[in-house]
Amino acid sequence: MKLLKEFILTKGKIINGKTLKVDSFLNHQVDPMLIMEIGKEFKKRFDGLGINKILTIEASGIAIGLVTAAAFNVPLVFAKKKVPSTMDDFYLSKIFSFTKNEEYSVCIGKEFLNSNDKILIVDDFLATGNAIKGLIKIVKEARAEVIGVGIVISKSFQSGEQTLKDEKLKVESLASIKQLENGKVCFTD
Repeated sequence: MKLLKEFILTKGKIINGKTLKVDSFLNHQVDPMLIMEIGKEFKKRFDGLGINKILTIEASGIAIGLVTAAAFNVPLVFAKKKVPSTMDDFYLSKIFSFTKNEEYSVCIGKEFLNSNDKILIVDDFLATGNAIKGLIKIVKEARAEVIGVGIVISKSFQSGEQTLKDEKLKVESLASIKQLENGKVCFTD
């Protein structure tokens, strides 16, 4: 996605030579024009597949999920990182975050996923794929179907995207990064 790549090149920052920071336009401060185009692009790439729910993880996935859900005109469901006191019947999955170097749990109320659901999972980044795998576990437990995975920025030099494709999932990354080298972002395409 050309617009996204322009944002990455002009506003993204490389930290410690290995981490791409995009919080000025994607996952802390959100550029409304860019985020709306991301939702439209996911709609274009996954249209006609019967998707009836969009699924993501709080917090950085919510803006992406909302514009994608609006483009599809379907509900957005997001996994919560803490079980609310009002939730008593839920699916739970444990996820290890290499970025934060910790394991955390995510949960989704059982009333929001069922066997009739055809799910598009969306998220801001894909590296090793642990967050997506955690969501897939919940979707399978609910006997719903994962139709595809939409990723805004994929780090193709890590294993996540290939692991998901090996599971025969349709994975669409709007910007795929081959490497971060000498303070520069190198895209795969």
